[in-house]
Amino acid sequence: MKLPNGFGTVYKLSGNRRNPYVAKKTKGWEIDPKTGKSKQLYTVVGYYPTRKEALTALAEYNKDPFDLHLATITFEEVYERWSEIHFEKIKDTNGYKAAFNTSKDLWKIKFVEIKLDHLQNVVDNSGKNTPTLKTLKIMWGLMYDYAVVHEIVSQDKRDMVRYVDISKAGNPNAYNRKPFSTKEISILWKCKDSNVYVTVILIMIYSGVRIGELLDLEKKDIHLDERWFYVKESKTEAGIREVPIAEKIVPFFEYWMNRKCDHLICTPDDEPFQYRNYYDSYWIPLMLEFGFGKFIIDETKKEPVYDGHRPHDTRHTCISLLTEKKVDERFIKKIVGHKGQGVTETVYTHIELPTKLEAINKI
Repeated sequence: MKLPNGFGTVYKLSGNRRNPYVAKKTKGWEIDPKTGKSKQLYTVVGYYPTRKEALTALAEYNKDPFDLHLATITFEEVYERWSEIHFEKIKDTNGYKAAFNTSKDLWKIKFVEIKLDHLQNVVDNSGKNTPTLKTLKIMWGLMYDYAVVHEIVSQDKRDMVRYVDISKAGNPNAYNRKPFSTKEISILWKCKDSNVYVTVILIMIYSGVRIGELLDLEKKDIHLDERWFYVKESKTEAGIREVPIAEKIVPFFEYWMNRKCDHLICTPDDEPFQYRNYYDSYWIPLMLEFGFGKFIIDETKKEPVYDGHRPHDTRHTCISLLTEKKVDERFIKKIVGHKGQGVTETVYTHIELPTKLEAINKI
């Protein structure tokens, strides 16, 4: 059924969305200076699970748009509006989507009624680590920026986000991190030919790279003949480094270098990996297959929780193996990208590649 002129519009968005129906109303027109054509400007009323609910909201908006805009919009609706704009500007949206899921207790609260205690409770009960909570806090700040610009909340509400304390962050799984055992490493070597993604685990164990560093690694930064690769983006300044390639994993690099992808590690379709895709679809299934992990019941969670080795354990394994071979601690830090503890160590220690190669080939 066609809606009356000036009433607004409702339509279904593409993709698998929680609230696929959007209600919009024209608020004006502008002229594109390049083309000279007029462009319609919309006010987004909200996003809804059904067409009926979207039409009802649009009708209410037509009765009193100012009140609906300010008084009834929820956290979830602000996220939908903000993300529709912001996600067009960025490549990786997974961190923000995860932050939104962490904010589930806020979804149905009216945005104007959210207080500092609401935000702090989400942080305190999340069980997330500091990097994850930093992303959460950044997302909240961006959402409040959007809300201030669109007159949903006042500026003082935006300032509230800065007082959210994430200093006591804690991942309940962090204390369970442990290196792969000798037996587990042996199993990986025996199974490397049965599943090519086992080689990804071995590459991490014998190089000490973070999973994000490896998934972001491009072939142009790999110098296989010289047995090293360059990590040009890392979570820390010390993480920017030349990483030696151990002889025992050279065949793995040769295999992945021949895949038709600009990145070293890729999907079966030769596409770069997003972390969540790799972790959920490849890491966890392999850990379950080898008996290195399992799903357990956590009464505080709605679904079973994975308990077992995580990608960061490969990094601990590399450090442990190097330590067992009595490699100088300074060399270990340079290989895996840990910051030195003292000024002298940080500024004046330069480890040449041959020294790194000698060290990594001891394990």
